[in-house]
Amino acid sequence: MIKKIIFSIELICDIICNFFTKRKVVLISEGMDWVINEECKNVMNFLNIHTDIKARISLTPTGAKNKILHFFSANTFLDKNGVINKGFFHNIHPSNKIILTWFHISENDSFRLKYIPQLNKMVDLVHTASSTTKNKLINNGLDENKIVIIPLGVDTKKFKPVSIEEKKLLRKAMDLPENKIIIGSFQKDGNGWKDGLEPKLIKGPDIFCDVVEKLSEKYPIHVLLTGPARGYVKKRLDNANIPYTHKYLKKYQDIVPYYQVLDLYLICSREEGGPKALLESMATGIPLVSTKVGMVSDVIDDGINGFLANIEDVATIAKQASLILENDKIRKEIIENSTEKVSGFDLSKTEQLFYDIYNKI
Repeated sequence: MIKKIIFSIELICDIICNFFTKRKVVLISEGMDWVINEECKNVMNFLNIHTDIKARISLTPTGAKNKILHFFSANTFLDKNGVINKGFFHNIHPSNKIILTWFHISENDSFRLKYIPQLNKMVDLVHTASSTTKNKLINNGLDENKIVIIPLGVDTKKFKPVSIEEKKLLRKAMDLPENKIIIGSFQKDGNGWKDGLEPKLIKGPDIFCDVVEKLSEKYPIHVLLTGPARGYVKKRLDNANIPYTHKYLKKYQDIVPYYQVLDLYLICSREEGGPKALLESMATGIPLVSTKVGMVSDVIDDGINGFLANIEDVATIAKQASLILENDKIRKEIIENSTEKVSGFDLSKTEQLFYDIYNKI
């Protein structure tokens, strides 16, 4: 009850701010301190500091007039009844221009796809981060002329490699073992926001656990987890007697040293919009094996700056991980090539693209 009252107060404050603000862009966030909200912060900070177009983040479009409303996820714009209409708390004034970010399409998005004809009429632009999602949206009837690709970005000044000595010190500070191979998985892959014992299968927690179990037969593995709702993975690791450390970070930016202590990062998803871990692991000099999802195929050249595998191909993911862990030459080349590649995805470059589309509108 108290949470509902607090949330209602936040909404009312947002509505008042939307009504009086002179800022031309209102970024509609899901509100939770996780990936979508972080993306909104990145765009807002870039615009407010470096451009003449100013922005604010809001939980609701109500109160905004003659603005660019950028709904930063499909969840903030579409529900099972079409465009979200929560009366007073979700009222879109017709004077506004509308941009919708749609990062990925999952098997649970069938209810949203049927409203694409409505989007073609109502939305000025649809932003996505990958050619994979763009093609899926077009195949489901979205007007190709309304789609713009702006990839996710990474702050390469914060996400950067550390020396072997610094890595040892970080591991010691985090109470992580020095003599084990540390594999990272930093995401939300359980349904809901509690324990997450029911797996969110599009994130591939079952595939991740299958791969780690296979690798643990050959190597001394320690798994490092961050993110909420990791109960399914933790239970699987417990059952397989694979040691792990889980830390749910209060602030997203605190994740940087968690990358820097790793030996390997695995993306085992069935569907993604990015993910951000793709660029963050590359920027911190951590070699990566990933399924062919989201931005991955746009960024990774297989065997050059990372390794690619088909979705659910546990054997190939494990084999490629072994190549990285056993072959110092391959590992070094992948790290060098990935840090060079990721420089093209620095936030200063990707956020400029948002300014360009706002300015055009």
